[in-house]
Amino acid sequence: MELRMHSHRWVARQGDWTAAAIAGFGAGGILMLLELAYTAIRGGDPWLISRMVAAMVMGWEVLETSGYSLSIVIAALVVHYILGITFALMLAAIIAPFQLDSSNGMVIMTGAAFGVLLYVLNFYGMSGAFSWFADLRGWPAFIGHIAFGACAAWFYRLLERPDKT
Repeated sequence: MELRMHSHRWVARQGDWTAAAIAGFGAGGILMLLELAYTAIRGGDPWLISRMVAAMVMGWEVLETSGYSLSIVIAALVVHYILGITFALMLAAIIAPFQLDSSNGMVIMTGAAFGVLLYVLNFYGMSGAFSWFADLRGWPAFIGHIAFGACAAWFYRLLERPDKT
């Protein structure tokens, strides 16, 4: 039986940016579904998180409205997916040079740890600029961000092309 040890030292290796962008898009969609499911279970306004995300680009006045608005949903989707893709590109920039995609377990753990860092950044760092996100701090958002990171990393591993790394 052959024992394979894999070094996770830095090597000059570029990430597969197309795979990372697609992974971020998919993981962003999963996070949105988790947010909707949590809102449905909690019994709150199903459009609240959309308004909070849209307010990042449309202004805090959006938070004073209620109910469905196509323009708010479109703005929220655009912001959510741009952030998801951007964060997945950042994650790929960490995974690729350190060869953290050597196994499913390693890449998922790396993504989950990245999700924890994203949670802290989003709900404690960025809440200085977007104070309304402080209301979403808690276990549901924490678990959602871990799921985002783990899914983005796993999708990246599944989609990356060996000739691009």
